[in-house]
Amino acid sequence: MGMGRALAVALVGLNGHVVEVEADIGQTLPAFVLLGLPDASLNEARERIRSAAQNTGIPLSRRKITVNLIPASLPKKGSGFDLAIVMAALDAAGDVRRTGGTVFLAELGLDGRLRPVRGVLPAVLAAHRAGCREFVVAEANLAEARLVAGAKVRGYASLAQVAADFDADPQHLVFVQENVAPALDGGEAQEGGPDLRAAVDLSEVAGQSEARMALEIAAAGGHHLMMVGPPGSGKTMLAERLPGLLPELDDREAIEVTAIHSLDSGGSGIAALVRRPPYERPHHSASMAAIIGGGSGIPRPGAASRAHQGILFLDEAPEFDKRVLDALRQPLESGELVLHRSAGTAAYPARFQLVLAANPCPCGKATGKGIACECTAMARRRYFGRLSGPLLDRVDIQLQVHRVQLSQLSDDAPRESTAQVAARVAAAREVQRERLRPFGLLHNAELTGRILRGPLRLASKDTQFLDRAMGAGTLTARGYDRVLRLAWTVADLSGRTQPNADDVGLALTLRQRGEGL
Repeated sequence: MGMGRALAVALVGLNGHVVEVEADIGQTLPAFVLLGLPDASLNEARERIRSAAQNTGIPLSRRKITVNLIPASLPKKGSGFDLAIVMAALDAAGDVRRTGGTVFLAELGLDGRLRPVRGVLPAVLAAHRAGCREFVVAEANLAEARLVAGAKVRGYASLAQVAADFDADPQHLVFVQENVAPALDGGEAQEGGPDLRAAVDLSEVAGQSEARMALEIAAAGGHHLMMVGPPGSGKTMLAERLPGLLPELDDREAIEVTAIHSLDSGGSGIAALVRRPPYERPHHSASMAAIIGGGSGIPRPGAASRAHQGILFLDEAPEFDKRVLDALRQPLESGELVLHRSAGTAAYPARFQLVLAANPCPCGKATGKGIACECTAMARRRYFGRLSGPLLDRVDIQLQVHRVQLSQLSDDAPRESTAQVAARVAAAREVQRERLRPFGLLHNAELTGRILRGPLRLASKDTQFLDRAMGAGTLTARGYDRVLRLAWTVADLSGRTQPNADDVGLALTLRQRGEGL
């Protein structure tokens, strides 16, 4: 009887911290003491572990067991520590060996089965970066854990299988199901993720040539978009087709997106990297925690983080809580959400494209001459008043969407498909990638004013419309830069090496089309 050790991982947001689990068996009366700031669900591990070990045939010592989770100052939560704690306790009793250098990530059932836990991908990734090489997870988490290149991962169905592989006496073990040989170092991770292109296509959108152009520009440059139009004009239909225009995620982006989805997966179901940009469409009744993130203890990611590297679509945007809408201003600028709670601070990436859709008024009938509209002027101001000026100033394209005419609806002329437009978007993004490589940026929406007025400065004759608008007070300094970003995207789609006066004029029109609503 002595000391036993194992490793686990504590997640704070997407940041993982390697935790050393120490177990000591004393010479006093039976007890199980768990130290190191465990939360309620982790404190319950003591009874799960005793029952699981007993039903596996290797009961824990009847003496006092003290388990310490190092660093002791770091809050720890969740059931993912179960397997590490029981393996450290069994190591201290001499029932198993060689546990000290292995990271164990699994929840225990009372019968000894290993159950999956959420957040396995970011946990394995963090531990691997910290120098850990060997990992043990539940079978349901095996494919997800193997997405980390270079990690030696084993997946098991029960505690008995794990103990047998760590030199436990097989004569005493009770296997709850047929022993399945663990697979090691599985092959290449499959590339996957939902592909919206197969479900919806841009060719289904009738008319709306201006909106289709705006959608293409938004996709090519990563620009935020707002569409204002009457019900049934196709705003939602257009927004649903935007993810299909975006190129697939590269390895770094796919790892980030998959790690976020791992925290929301419920512990299983991720077998491949998410390669398609995500698409989140929360309901307008969603709370601050649902969209921004939060919850008790360490805050969880919300829809804004789940939309990282993809689309966050807020349909009926003026119906959302004003505080929720204004809270989006931080991630729109920084691409990150930092959530502070009493239990700790969690940071989640949130670099998404924001797409807003709104009716022209609460009743939606203020189109054309607006004769059928039943809304008062006060009701209209209150409706759009939830969309604050600082928020709209961060939206590059503000577009009016008009009703589709019968002649457009019945027009049999072929329309461009998602694949055709996506090819132009991919070509424009490749041009941007090469031009912005020296600045460490990927697309035009990330351009800063320093770059736009420095290395990428345009001639004064090309920005004269823009200069007049700012001089007249109709454009802010932030808006000035965002129009220039749009102009660069228009030029990229047109095959020009830099924007001309027409490109800047079109960008300014797209920027100011929604004013006065």
